[in-house]
Amino acid sequence: MKRPFNTFLLTAAIAVGSYALQSTNVQAQSTARVGIKGGFNASTLYYDSDGVNDKNERYGFHAGVFAQIPAGDFFAIQPELLYTTKGASGNYNILGINGTNTFRLNYAELPVLATFKLGNTVDLQLGPYVAYLLNSDINSNGDFGTGVARIDRDNFNKVDYGVAGGLNLYLGKALIGVRYGQGIQRIADSGVARTILGNAKNGVGMISIGYSFN
Repeated sequence: MKRPFNTFLLTAAIAVGSYALQSTNVQAQSTARVGIKGGFNASTLYYDSDGVNDKNERYGFHAGVFAQIPAGDFFAIQPELLYTTKGASGNYNILGINGTNTFRLNYAELPVLATFKLGNTVDLQLGPYVAYLLNSDINSNGDFGTGVARIDRDNFNKVDYGVAGGLNLYLGKALIGVRYGQGIQRIADSGVARTILGNAKNGVGMISIGYSFN
């Protein structure tokens, strides 16, 4: 699986973190925040399937709400409720028949993140998430034609969970954030999904913009 987007996330995190460490004269934010956020996803699935090659990210989005609850001058807890897209795409060549399959998994996700505040501008975050699978399908485009086939949710574990980490940069009430989440739960549970995906787990990188109302 190619991972250029995840390399970009790491570069962005280092750059913003360096900026934060130089801002030693900024006082820590100690008031609660409530806001909205959304942005771009690049998700991956690590799966093995005969004839599948050149596996790539699925590009999608996330959107939702967040709250930040202070627990001291330099620490807070941030729960969120997000709609988020996950999955991956892969090219196949089976008996000379070529095409691309995109596995699309869409979740309602609840991260609960420990937030370490570097002044009033930068937050470093790490914590668990749990997600509930809302729907799933495969989008196919190739020699067989183009179409979307539903995969019964019963073939998947409806609950996904894992860990997420990243940082936010606040510009007044506006924010820009980067995050990576790695699933721990195996996605496929039974049926065709288990045959294709095996022990695959979710991985997703996010770039967010948002607004804090207070």
